[in-house]
Amino acid sequence: MGTQDIIDTLAGIEPGSALDAIRARRLQARENAQKSYLALFEPIDTSAFSLTERAAVAAFVTGLHGESPVAAFYREKLAANADGAPLLEAIKAEIERGKTSGPYGAYPAGPLSVENTAGLIYRVSAESKPVLGARLVAALEHAHLLVFRPRDAASADMKALLVAGWSNTGIVTFSQLVAFLSFQVRVVTGLRVLGASLGPTAAGA
Repeated sequence: MGTQDIIDTLAGIEPGSALDAIRARRLQARENAQKSYLALFEPIDTSAFSLTERAAVAAFVTGLHGESPVAAFYREKLAANADGAPLLEAIKAEIERGKTSGPYGAYPAGPLSVENTAGLIYRVSAESKPVLGARLVAALEHAHLLVFRPRDAASADMKALLVAGWSNTGIVTFSQLVAFLSFQVRVVTGLRVLGASLGPTAAGA
């Protein structure tokens, strides 16, 4: 592949290193993760979900997971976008506002109801709304729901995205992007922990 593998980059993995060899054992998974990244962040068609919106949602979602090289990467991606730079401070403020722990939410009535957990119902602040605009306000609120309260996601929540101007195609891509980011954060964190346990030369050649 011509483009450098994004997970290798974020995990600090150099070609020929111990971690590189470990990832090479699951070549198909490695290639599929890279293809997913390219499809979501370097797409041919951005009409339903712009690159600026993708970077903003990515910065928010990865920021909710905590400070990491992944969160820093997407903040920089947003800042590098001419339309995205003005959004950066609002996104940072909303990450602080939205930070919580999860998952939480309610199960359908039944034996699992004892595990129902109440938690933050996140809403974008009044200060950030004019900066972000209706589409991103709805997107951040829905992304927070998917990260922390996936059990509570319902058709009414989808309706809020539609009302804000999202198309069905855009919503599908948006949901895929949030899921991919959660996966990417976990993989990069895991590889970095593994690299640390293997010693200082594990990631480097």
